[in-house]
Amino acid sequence: QVQVVESGGGLVQAGGSLRLSCAASGYIFSIYHMAWYRQAPGKQRELVADITSGGTTGYADSVKGRFTISRDNAKKTMYLQMNSLKAEDTAVYYCTRLPVVDSWGQGTQVTVSS
Repeated sequence: QVQVVESGGGLVQAGGSLRLSCAASGYIFSIYHMAWYRQAPGKQRELVADITSGGTTGYADSVKGRFTISRDNAKKTMYLQMNSLKAEDTAVYYCTRLPVVDSWGQGTQVTVSS
């Protein structure tokens, strides 16, 4: 059974940091291109960052230079280190493998107070 569990969200002041984790199961994690998405209230879900099976990374312009995506294939876990957080980063963050074929997990809420 394919499953992802996101964790690490919380309430943080602007300028602060959080580290999100995504634990995956039910498939061979190491061979998949993985990604973090987020959805803010009243907005569409958007791609934040992605990482290929080989470790090549990509970022949305809005988070470039502030967020870092990484993965630990042995632990079947992906991470998102978020620094210099802004109020506009407030959203529910989700992880998934690409292409998106699985149901979305519950996500983890990130709230940045200004």
